[in-house]
Amino acid sequence: QTGNGKSFTKQGVLDPSSQKGIIPRAFVHIFEGIQCAGNAKFSCLEMYEDIGDLLGADTKQKLE
Repeated sequence: QTGNGKSFTKQGVLDPSSQKGIIPRAFVHIFEGIQCAGNAKFSCLEMYEDIGDLLGADTKQKLE
């Protein structure tokens, strides 16, 4: 369906901040959690049909 607000729901607008979409809100939530975690180590995962560690030494290696 077109014109029913899917893109707006995902992206929204940055100003006013009350109209940010789900993607910017999720990133804020994730990075606030990382900031509060102190010395914890994190990895960036790529999830499609296979899951791979984007920050690992071998980015082509698939995770189980």
